Amino acid sequence: MSRRRPTATGSKTRAPSAHLISGARAEKSAQKWLQKKGLLHVLSNFRCRHGELDLVMRDAGCLVIVEVRYRRLPTFGGALESVSATKQRRIGLATQQLLREHRELYSLPLRFDVLAMSGPVGEPAFDWRRNAFCFDSIT
Repeated sequence: MSRRRPTATGSKTRAPSAHLISGARAEKSAQKWLQKKGLLHVLSNFRCRHGELDLVMRDAGCLVIVEVRYRRLPTFGGALESVSATKQRRIGLATQQLLREHRELYSLPLRFDVLAMSGPVGEPAFDWRRNAFCFDSIT
């Protein structure tokens, strides 16, 4: 049985790491930016055993699954290139689960977008790729 060591305040929970905090800020910024572009927010951070969907939005009657990628620096490659085939498959499988749980969304046309963000979290540059990839096994 593993035990967590108490932090300095005596609490057993730890503060989220810096990359999780900046990721959450980036997703919130992405949501606001997409809403300014006319998309409607459906839900955020849908989690299931296959993974997580960052943003689920609607765009003119289309259900849009948005993978948000943030890179402050391009040191380890660009944000768009980081959405590998494995990641695309996980997003597709998580989308299947979303549609099973939210049957009201099932009949909508589906699109997978990637919103790449770079630079400082407060003033990022956005690169929005609509229809960034396909997942053929949505049933």
